[in-house]
Amino acid sequence: MISITDKIISEEIVEKSAQRFREKKIILPTFEQMRNPELVPDSIKNELRNIGLWDLHPLNLFRITWKNEPKKTGGLYGGVNYLELPKEITGVDARIVLLVGKYFPTGAHKVGAAYGCLAPKIITGEFDPTFHKAVWPSTGNYCRGGAFDSYLMGCESVSILPEEMSRERFEWLEEIGSEVIATPGCESNVKEIYDKCWELRDTRDDVMIFNQFDEFGNSAWHYTVTGDALEEIFTKDLKGKGNFAAYISATGSAGTIAAGDYLRKKFPMMKVVASEALQCPTLLRNGFGGHRIEGIGDKHVPWIHNSKNTDMIVAIDDEDCMKVLRLFNEESGKKALADEGVPVEIIKQLNLLGISSISNLITAIKTAKYYEFTSDDVIFTVATDSAELYQSRINELNEAKGKYTEVNAHKDLDRVIFGAGTDNLKELTYLDKKAIHNLKYFTWVEQQKKEVEDLNQLWYDRTIWDKIFSQPEKWDDLIRAFNERTGLLKS
Repeated sequence: MISITDKIISEEIVEKSAQRFREKKIILPTFEQMRNPELVPDSIKNELRNIGLWDLHPLNLFRITWKNEPKKTGGLYGGVNYLELPKEITGVDARIVLLVGKYFPTGAHKVGAAYGCLAPKIITGEFDPTFHKAVWPSTGNYCRGGAFDSYLMGCESVSILPEEMSRERFEWLEEIGSEVIATPGCESNVKEIYDKCWELRDTRDDVMIFNQFDEFGNSAWHYTVTGDALEEIFTKDLKGKGNFAAYISATGSAGTIAAGDYLRKKFPMMKVVASEALQCPTLLRNGFGGHRIEGIGDKHVPWIHNSKNTDMIVAIDDEDCMKVLRLFNEESGKKALADEGVPVEIIKQLNLLGISSISNLITAIKTAKYYEFTSDDVIFTVATDSAELYQSRINELNEAKGKYTEVNAHKDLDRVIFGAGTDNLKELTYLDKKAIHNLKYFTWVEQQKKEVEDLNQLWYDRTIWDKIFSQPEKWDDLIRAFNERTGLLKS
């Protein structure tokens, strides 16, 4: 049966962990506080004013929220960080709104997913920060988020990622002191990462693997925190005007897309759309291959993906994403956008979109055209990280393709964005969704030693996903009790 973690497993390890946290002055935020940081104690808020957004300080655990002020230092909390793009840049009548991940510590929302995996293991006594090293297998920002959270929670980390990922990732991980293991291949070479994890399991007793693709803490965090943030934008900032039409998320680890399960309960008629790379169309065509959209699409279906809640699959050409990356960040691209009437204040914020964020945007445009959405419809998606993490990619494109001109920019805007069509997508039937679910067998049962009974439970048990996504309520009770043990909130 699928394991639900909501009680203490080892009292002895919990006490050891509490002692470590007491010594290092580490306090854990609740999931409720990440949803609503106004609940954070004033004493912690006062300290945060003197701590930089990316500083390696344990109180920055309280900045794992979509509501950080967009400041490197001195900021506290505000509303949800998001960006709405006008028709001048999307070419469609539907409103497209992106959650902005840049203002998380590390510049990406994966610190939240990693927290949802590590914190429950600590408060239940499954993970011993005085002995275990936290292993973070990843193709992108997850290992950065995991290494950051590990450091703040007083434990060592091991980061595993493909050798062809961006140089910025490796440099940052080395700076933070994480043990780094580079595996063969690119973004979609996940099996090589899994093989390394099995090697570590077989040769070391001091490691615990936090695989984002099968850790339900990943999807539970997004269900609870990201889903709530998206609802707040619609009901509070947009005042509930119009129709909550669709939620777009790259498949990736299937963490972010779990916000769609939360939103479905609030807006039953909405569409949940999964995006992947055309060069690796696993969900669309049972396909495979390498691609350059870092952070998504890995030649398998994540264990934690609730495919019953996915309405459509869209595949995006990675070359289109690279063209738009240049369009949004090169001066000639910005000039072309201004010529099209895109407001200057919007152009200045386009660097908030990293490569996978651009893929999400193109997916949203294709979705709007397929469903014939109008100006009454609002499409939500996520800018998981910013272009700041891909400057080396922009430099590589300049070296490989030459200077980016205004002619290039106008062509890319017309063809990639305004010319986005309804090709390379599929609206899913019930049997299509089941076929995607069944693909999990070959990775998770045959390769990763999970039980076929658990695979069937995830499809046939109508209550299991609600149980999985409701775990943060129990975790919050355990977090409060754990903080009581350390006594730090009182002092």
